[in-house]
Amino acid sequence: MGHFGRQAMRENPSPMSHHANPRTLLTPAMRGLLDRIARAGHPPMHALSPAQARQSYEASAGVLDVPSHKLARVEDLRIPARDGHALPARLFAPVAGQALPVLLFFHGGGFTIGSVATHEPLCRHLAHLAHCAVISVDYRLAPDWPFPTAVHDAWDSLAWLREHAAALGLDGARIAVGGDSAGGTLSAVTAITARDAGWPLALQLLFYPGTAGHQNTPSHHTFAKGFLLEEAHIGFFFGHYLRSAAERDDWRFAPLDGVDDSGQPRDLEGMAPVWMGLAECDPLVDEGVLYADRLRMAGVAVDLEIYAGMVHGFIQFGRAIPQALQAHNDAARALRHAWEPGAT
Repeated sequence: MGHFGRQAMRENPSPMSHHANPRTLLTPAMRGLLDRIARAGHPPMHALSPAQARQSYEASAGVLDVPSHKLARVEDLRIPARDGHALPARLFAPVAGQALPVLLFFHGGGFTIGSVATHEPLCRHLAHLAHCAVISVDYRLAPDWPFPTAVHDAWDSLAWLREHAAALGLDGARIAVGGDSAGGTLSAVTAITARDAGWPLALQLLFYPGTAGHQNTPSHHTFAKGFLLEEAHIGFFFGHYLRSAAERDDWRFAPLDGVDDSGQPRDLEGMAPVWMGLAECDPLVDEGVLYADRLRMAGVAVDLEIYAGMVHGFIQFGRAIPQALQAHNDAARALRHAWEPGAT
């Protein structure tokens, strides 16, 4: 993993941040898709209750996604959390009877919406393309389960997988963590804790992760409205997930600039290699670039791809947006490389 992908397109975190008309950055297909979504006139998510938002997202999540790939092995699992709660999870594998490497996947949705079901097409496609098992976890959601429950659930899932991989017929020596958006945050935080525990990981697979405690980078202003993930949505999600302003500065919420109990940012040295896929027209793009920079400065191998003209969430638009399929293939290529002997 030492390839830096398309990071060279940016010499600073956000050269497009002061663009006079940022909508012109969108690809024609993405602009048309956003226009159709706007014309549909659905109530904005931030105007809904969390339960209504969850239901709305569940109903719409698969509309633009790739068709679900048929796989030889699909199993429902239950993963015990530290408090005894059983976390639903689903295992996807392209073949049965092989000790496949495994991607532990955490879905996006601002820690408030999303599920195994909303991300099943993506997980199936990654399992097929990377020839690996994917275990997707239904970690607990806010507001019923605020921070740091999701962080604990993600860590408990990794601990359980390490212990039970062989019984599941999987290769416990080749585990990657990954996810999109909030799931990318959970993956990054889990990888830091795994480093601290001396648990080797093959890869961190991060689709547009949230990494900053405060939404004050230029891209948050440039793409605050009209680019699918809006400032009001982010406020809605974090308002339900966080119980206090102080939690914004906890590294388990903000691995980029958060701090530990001693007030120090977490050192990132010795972390598992990273593949990161960002969307150019995403409020989160700057913090993703900044996190990649911090990782590289700590000596971590980072493969960074920035998909031009894309918005947050685009990897689930495979029926309409070709860049979604490109991102799937790029991520799968990184996984296949990570599975090779001696890759880490």
